Amino acid sequence: MRAKQTPPAKPSASPARLTEGNVPKGLFRLAIPMVFGMLGMVVFNVTDTFFVSRLGAEQLAALSFTFPVVMILNALAQGIGMSSSALVSRAVGEANPQKVERLATDSLALGVAVLAVIVTIGLLTIRPLFTALGAEGIILDYIAEYMVIWYWGSIMVVIPMIGNNIIRGLGDSKTPGTVMAISAGINVLLDPLLIFGLGPFPALGIRGAAIATVAARSLTAVVALYVLIHRERIIRFTTPTIDDIAHSWRQLLYIAVPNAMINMALPLGSAFVTRILAVFGPAVVAGFGVATRVEMFSLLFINALGSVTGPYIGQNLGGRLFDRVHVARRSAEGFCLVIGVVSALVLGILAEPIARIFSPDPEVIRTAVLYLRIVPVAYGFQGILRIGSITLNVLRRPFHSAGLTVLQTFGIYIPLAAITSRIWGVPAIFVSLALSYFIGGSLAHLLAARQIQAAAEDETTTDSSRTMAATGR
Repeated sequence: MRAKQTPPAKPSASPARLTEGNVPKGLFRLAIPMVFGMLGMVVFNVTDTFFVSRLGAEQLAALSFTFPVVMILNALAQGIGMSSSALVSRAVGEANPQKVERLATDSLALGVAVLAVIVTIGLLTIRPLFTALGAEGIILDYIAEYMVIWYWGSIMVVIPMIGNNIIRGLGDSKTPGTVMAISAGINVLLDPLLIFGLGPFPALGIRGAAIATVAARSLTAVVALYVLIHRERIIRFTTPTIDDIAHSWRQLLYIAVPNAMINMALPLGSAFVTRILAVFGPAVVAGFGVATRVEMFSLLFINALGSVTGPYIGQNLGGRLFDRVHVARRSAEGFCLVIGVVSALVLGILAEPIARIFSPDPEVIRTAVLYLRIVPVAYGFQGILRIGSITLNVLRRPFHSAGLTVLQTFGIYIPLAAITSRIWGVPAIFVSLALSYFIGGSLAHLLAARQIQAAAEDETTTDSSRTMAATGR
């Protein structure tokens, strides 16, 4: 008689992948796939603008009007994504699979709930909202064509933003990075086909751009869900109790809200600076725009490093490996300084030929060159500021993290630029930005180190208390 076979046990969710091995090498290996993924996202955004601009000035203006609304929704999704990455990585380090499953599931549920509210309001207010923003006539019609499709497809934008952050929290950067790059490639392919109607495809104009965006993002959504549900098996389909989901959402929102507010405030800071620059003429504003677009490529590695440092530190914090946490933070800061120096040297030498690619106007070139020879000197400290902010989020100090960014942008950069530009002109604005990075990065370094040390001391105190309680002392 055959013995009754027991079904195989479900594998424990999310084993810690980042708590062993050489720390600097581990960080570097994690960051490389994300460089390609983030490069893909930069190409993604540039492609939409490029092809829509070929339709005409009115369609390009319509797309430009949509940016603030799209950025707000992206900021909310990124805020939830950052909080899920921070909390999931710590739970992985704690070897608590039930907590990992609960947080991952509730992160996606929270994203969908927030999205449902925003999409409902958005679909009902497209024309009133964009009229208030200054759109009118045919431009308003183009905006409505684009946003109706974008709103309905936005779940395919939000799910991968949160899902990919969870996957990085598990210690996997290859999957998100690869899929982001492939998604950008699909968008590059679909944009001309759907916008202009090449081959068997109908010419859909600006609606084609929206459909291409949703279709390309859908790939990342499907892959993220497949990885989380089937490969990692950390998404629960059981009905949670109200208390369980409320507890998860409180933790997630505690980190998500400050980060979402900062993500929305940064474009506001850029708008203030643009207003200061506008006094010196449109060519100066255009030169600033050219320089900031070049900067997106220059900061790819630093931004990629920031996206993986949080999960790395989180898993080691969860495992109470504080020595590795210190090494990870210092290694990430060291990488930032090296990349900053290399970027400053390369851009300092090539600033003028790079600027000439974008415009033949002497004033535009002069402004872009000025920016690219001043601000990159502080790129390393900008990276340290980012690393410090991410570390503080993982340590559950989101308001400390947000405070650093607010201080750097609204406490130092904008006031200093507004005052000094009246005396020394445009160069003073760019020097103010570099100086704000030096100060913000230095403060982030000190604050992150202090908070990690405090967490280690708290853990030691807790362990001592438990030992005394266990021995009856």
